[in-house]
Amino acid sequence: MTAVGDISGTAISDRRAVVSLLRHLRSPEGQADPLPVWEGLRSMGDVVRAPWGAYFVTSFEACSQVLRSRNWLVPDFAWQERQPDPRRWQELATQELTGTLSRINAPSHTCQRRALGNPFDRSTLEGLRPAIARVVTGLLDDLEERLKADGEADFVQTVAELLPVRTVGEWLGIPQEHHAHILDFAHRQAYAQELFPSKEQLAQAGQATLEMRAFFGELISERRAHPGNDVLTGWIHHWDAHFADDPEAAARVIYHLTMFITIASLETSAVLLTNAVRFATAEPARAEWLRAHPEHIDDLIEETLRYDPPVWLNSHIAADDTVLAGTPLAKDTTVHILYGAAAHDPRRNPDPHVFDILRDGGHITFGSGPHYCLGAPLARFEAREAIAQILERFPTLRPAGPPSYDNSRLVFRRITSLKVTV
Repeated sequence: MTAVGDISGTAISDRRAVVSLLRHLRSPEGQADPLPVWEGLRSMGDVVRAPWGAYFVTSFEACSQVLRSRNWLVPDFAWQERQPDPRRWQELATQELTGTLSRINAPSHTCQRRALGNPFDRSTLEGLRPAIARVVTGLLDDLEERLKADGEADFVQTVAELLPVRTVGEWLGIPQEHHAHILDFAHRQAYAQELFPSKEQLAQAGQATLEMRAFFGELISERRAHPGNDVLTGWIHHWDAHFADDPEAAARVIYHLTMFITIASLETSAVLLTNAVRFATAEPARAEWLRAHPEHIDDLIEETLRYDPPVWLNSHIAADDTVLAGTPLAKDTTVHILYGAAAHDPRRNPDPHVFDILRDGGHITFGSGPHYCLGAPLARFEAREAIAQILERFPTLRPAGPPSYDNSRLVFRRITSLKVTV
């Protein structure tokens, strides 16, 4: 998300260099290996002027500061209304996302987060363990059948995309026959979160938003009529009581929570799982070592999150005039946090281009501070269970080639295919 401003103080050569790097990032080569882009931007400074007046934040420390500090906000409705050209923010899909937990600030954000608590605490995850293990086993059964029949299978379509939606479906009580539809509109709706979505992409996101509204509206209405022993029923009871005098406000919060937590858990978890399987199995010696040392599966997952984060970019807004890494920034200035550049900052992670399971390094892939990802524990839990079963069941599994990517994205990385064989 961007703010248009005066860029007269930025050298033309710097602007051209930034544009060149961004173009490379959207190319097949850049999607396959974004590390040269992160290194190129970071070599230009900790805070780099973008051609549209915003700034890229490239260092680990500066990115962490933006995420943790109260001096930085997410681009909410109030910020959008102050923009010189509000048309970009009036798109249906953009408006829909701006009402979600990831795009609201205190005090509304604080109220909702406190009410949610920690939805995926240890007790909840332990309660979900049998269901997640059962889902993983069933998906790997399908993978095995495809491998036996064809010699290779698409891991993304067979396992990675289905595990998150079936897990969250189990948690919220969403029947499995709806999962394909949820995945379909979630993929299209995500275009609204891109930096520069095309008119066609915004149209797709708008149509997906209408489908999303209809689906979750019907789901919530059905659950009101037939309460169950599930999370969604609990949210309905809580927010109906909290907004006893304003049922429309209660309905908005319940809808946005249900919609956002569902769709936010899908693409990022699928990319994490696909990458983790790729890194675990691409080298037979590494896979053998992990089978002998399963206690390091968690370390594999953390290094995967650091080395190739599922989300490349997130935007924050300066709440007041401030200074970031020595760069003065005016109120309402937009900065784009580059998770990949931060994780590959050699000042935080020496030899960052080396994939090292035992690195014990640092990353901010799930964010930090008040907007830390609610679903991070669940994503890690799903990946841990899946990797453990894969290593046990498929000792010779390996990628049949490099993954394929959706090259139209700059924010949420999407792996569209990874062929595996045995």
